[in-house]
Amino acid sequence: MAIFLFGILILVRAFANELFYDPLIQFFKADHSTEILPEMDSIKLVLNTALRFMINTLVSLSILWILFRKRDVIKISSLLYLVVFVLMMIAFVILINSEAAGGHLALFYVRRFLIQPIFILLLIPAFYFQKKA
Repeated sequence: MAIFLFGILILVRAFANELFYDPLIQFFKADHSTEILPEMDSIKLVLNTALRFMINTLVSLSILWILFRKRDVIKISSLLYLVVFVLMMIAFVILINSEAAGGHLALFYVRRFLIQPIFILLLIPAFYFQKKA
């Protein structure tokens, strides 16, 4: 079941261009170091980024449940995901509304953290070691 859920995460990533509005994909593929951000619908971008984060979070929490079967793991993980979501979305909104040309490295990494299920790669080993201790 966990492998199937990891497959879902891979499918979300594979079909991201078709499923989500994200004009920054092409922007970050190009040499963006001196460019201003492209014209975009900021509200639509924030909502699509939040939706993608939520999908990844629900699948990730399901993986954690399958692997550990403990409510405490899900509770603390949910809290961590919520805190990360709030902080990263605030930073994301500030960064996409920045008018400065170039210097978009912070936006690149904040966006990457929001759209990729990176957090699960930290939580699985953390809970595994905690379980063994």
